[in-house]
Amino acid sequence: MQVFFSHKCLEYKQDGHPESPARVKSIYKHIKDKFDFSEPEPCTDKDLVLCHEKGLINRIRHRDFSGADTPNLPQMFGFAKLSAGSAIEAAQHAVNGENAFSLSRPPGHHAGKDFLGGFCYFNSIAVAVKKILEKVDKVAIIDIDGHHGNGTQDIMIGNKDVVFVSLHQKNAFPVSGFVSERNCFNYPLVPGTNGREYVKVFDSALENVEKFSPDIIAVSAGFDAYKKDPLLELALDIATYFEIADMISHLGVPVFSVLEGGYSEEIGKCVHEFLKGLG
Repeated sequence: MQVFFSHKCLEYKQDGHPESPARVKSIYKHIKDKFDFSEPEPCTDKDLVLCHEKGLINRIRHRDFSGADTPNLPQMFGFAKLSAGSAIEAAQHAVNGENAFSLSRPPGHHAGKDFLGGFCYFNSIAVAVKKILEKVDKVAIIDIDGHHGNGTQDIMIGNKDVVFVSLHQKNAFPVSGFVSERNCFNYPLVPGTNGREYVKVFDSALENVEKFSPDIIAVSAGFDAYKKDPLLELALDIATYFEIADMISHLGVPVFSVLEGGYSEEIGKCVHEFLKGLG
């Protein structure tokens, strides 16, 4: 397991905002002595255009946007490009046959072709997937974040080379992902869904991935379905993340994962169990 991480992603914050440097610091503390680490480089504008309209890219570049949940902070364009670059390097590592994890921020799965939101500016995992589709034929994206990856679906819907699978809390932000559409398979979960119930649904969801027979699996690795997360009402245990990852691992395909959400004080433990489960 190769982990891509830069301390630069800890250099910004907005007071009181749940998407804070403390999340990544906690994860780093739990895994820094257990895996190999590499410093990523920012992605290029050419990479971003694979998924995003130039208008969105320029709005973020010139700080011409607003949103309470997606703060307009200095140098955010550079931080978001670094996060996408980290995801690309993890993806390229998976193309070479080794699992990898992008430990970075800001997250990305709520950013669509021409919109940002939900703490997300550029869709790191989507950019990484589009990038490696220059080298492989098919990629499956599995989104385990407790919120629906509406931005990823917006970018990938109808793409015959991609299958997108999302398990998320029903009626939570961004209030989407109620039904499956084309190559996007959505599994909305009622509040209170526990680990045993989640794994049962997840097993069914993975059938879509297995039938697709991807060359690479990309995981939007959010950890806000954990029972102590302050932003959602799902009820997974820490050990559930090992089980989820183990199920993915048994598909026998190289995996790269990209950090999305997760806001509890125990996110480091959740991520560690997930990475152990991938093997």
